[in-house]
Amino acid sequence: MLRQQLLVLYAANSSPDSEIGAWSIFDGTGRHAHMAGDAAQPPYASVLAAMRDGWRVIQLPQLQAAAPGAEHDTAYLKYEFVLEKLVEI
Repeated sequence: MLRQQLLVLYAANSSPDSEIGAWSIFDGTGRHAHMAGDAAQPPYASVLAAMRDGWRVIQLPQLQAAAPGAEHDTAYLKYEFVLEKLVEI
């Protein structure tokens, strides 16, 4: 039986080979429970490194410029990549 794992990587820019600044992991297998801040280093150095390890990209970041005058507003992390891996349990 297959179960889905999700990996959300927030990159420095829109390129899949850019450095990862933040991440979240969701494990549908139930094997591991991850929490925010449970590791000092990201699981991969880049989205491309995760892809080379078998993760599939299912969402790329939306590329849209900030509205003029809103450059310093707080919002979501801009360069979000969502990846998945199907794992046999």
